[in-house]
Amino acid sequence: MKDTGLTYKSSGVDIDAQDRGLEGVKKLAKSTFTRGVLSDIGLFGGLFALDPSDPSGPVLVASADGVGTKLKVAEMAGRFDTVGRDLVNHCVNDILVQGAEPLFFLDYFAAGRLDPERLVEVVSGLAEGCRENGCALLGGETAEMPGLYQGADFDLAGFIVGRVLKDHLYPREIAPGQVLVGLPSNGLHTNGYSLARKLLFEVKGFRADTRLEDLGTTVGEALLAVHRSYLPVLRPLLKPASGLRGMAHITGGGIPDNLPRILPQGVEALVRPAGWTEPPIFGYIRREGRVPEEDMRRTFNLGVGMLLVVEREQVDALLAGLRARGEEPFLAGELRPGQRRVVYAD
Repeated sequence: MKDTGLTYKSSGVDIDAQDRGLEGVKKLAKSTFTRGVLSDIGLFGGLFALDPSDPSGPVLVASADGVGTKLKVAEMAGRFDTVGRDLVNHCVNDILVQGAEPLFFLDYFAAGRLDPERLVEVVSGLAEGCRENGCALLGGETAEMPGLYQGADFDLAGFIVGRVLKDHLYPREIAPGQVLVGLPSNGLHTNGYSLARKLLFEVKGFRADTRLEDLGTTVGEALLAVHRSYLPVLRPLLKPASGLRGMAHITGGGIPDNLPRILPQGVEALVRPAGWTEPPIFGYIRREGRVPEEDMRRTFNLGVGMLLVVEREQVDALLAGLRARGEEPFLAGELRPGQRRVVYAD
């Protein structure tokens, strides 16, 4: 381990390079836009109006994602029933922040050597995730590609389509003075695994079944904690009267990269980390990997799976409603005039 400590880049993932590549991709994608497209590239879900002339008509919201190298942890643990739920829940959250509820889901499973039992176990998780979120597993693609993937290595991706009325879309009317309410994550969810695996399995030499007292569980169990779906708890709030003005799913890039995606120009987010308690896995990675705080914040969710932007006068009622549904929300900061960015109150 270098004296400077581990970073996401030194673990093999360069977020800045990805951002530079996406700038070119955005231009190419925009050249294909037709009349029904309502969104630019960069929102959590893409928006397509079925009838662009109808101001309150139905809008399809679509998104695609993967589980990343969390699949390697599943392989080490010999457990494949959770990664399907991870994938479905991640995609559900990505369209939920636009106000959409899921209609159907498709998957892509590719492997160097197809293991029928593993495939069925993965798809059992996909099916469970779809049932939990009320969407249909409509189909998908299974590919066996020896030479591209080694041995039993596999990759998994998902594609979701949901629906929302145009006048029910989020975000809406976000402005200074509004409050940030956070919803807790289960842990890493589906991001930061290249750094976590490097520390825990390469540097520390742990196995998936190694029990760490700092975590109160095994390494595998901590890393395979299922990515939460926030649809059940947020569904009752998807109406203007609730005081909800926007939602940000905190995935790759953490709060600094994801929250600005819903902020208008001239609005800055002040985030207060003292408002919530991190799951132990993050403290362990920070300490044992000597990971710089800036890299921790941009690599991991740090215990915040979803951020809500709420009208200040309606925060108490919204918090009470969430708690009544078994949620543990917390105050995570506020919006103020400034640049379209996130700053931390350390």
